[in-house]
Amino acid sequence: MRVAQLGSGTPELAVVAGIHGDEPCGVRAVERLLDERPTVERPVKLIVANEEALERQVRFVDEDLNRAFPGAPDAATHEGQLAARLVDELEDCLTFSMHSTQSHAEPFAIVNNVTETAKTVVPQLPVAAMVETSNFAEGRLFSEVETIEVECGMQGSETAAQNADRLTRAFLTAVDALPGDTVGRDLPVYRLTDVIGKEQASTYEVFVENFAVVEAGDPFAAADGETQVAEEPFYPVLMSPNGYRDVFGYAAEKLDVLTTTPTAD
Repeated sequence: MRVAQLGSGTPELAVVAGIHGDEPCGVRAVERLLDERPTVERPVKLIVANEEALERQVRFVDEDLNRAFPGAPDAATHEGQLAARLVDELEDCLTFSMHSTQSHAEPFAIVNNVTETAKTVVPQLPVAAMVETSNFAEGRLFSEVETIEVECGMQGSETAAQNADRLTRAFLTAVDALPGDTVGRDLPVYRLTDVIGKEQASTYEVFVENFAVVEAGDPFAAADGETQVAEEPFYPVLMSPNGYRDVFGYAAEKLDVLTTTPTAD
């Protein structure tokens, strides 16, 4: 795990990349900050988390790091030990964690709860939506540390790397670490309500768009040609044919649309 810092003093802000070794977009953003060393008005801790998985270009070494928190120093897995170290490093820090996905090209944010901090910061980020995980946060970083997680774009794409850089700088501006203005936006807010499972099959299909309502009776996915039909309306989140081994994605409900104005000067 690589740990660095911009500015002097004890950081209350952190930027984390490389939770998953097959999602290098955030690492590029962190490396660019370290190369440029911008003057910051609040100190910021920068972390590249799972360096071993990144080097191997695999999602994880022993287990998914973003399902391993809080971990333990004597855990039996690489990620279990790493999780405990990362929690220690992020103590008392508002954390910005970058990921990428196989399901949605446009960036969006994920939070454990829609807190006042989330309501203030996330609408200032260039994201399409904010998703509250509700009951699906077990083992994830934001179950232990106050975290705003962002999906930066399609996994492995140059666009996701560019988005990661833009998102990181918007976050640091929104929390008054970098000077400048942010752009406020109307932000739809969703809450995950269910996991959409998939049976083992040779081929998978998804017929719906993420964040576009699926009405009751609509077909939304298929495994080996066997179609699944919605029993009640829902909004798909992180839905893709092959993003997860045993689930298509998540069902969500729409909670609100936040209308805010920039707070950064």
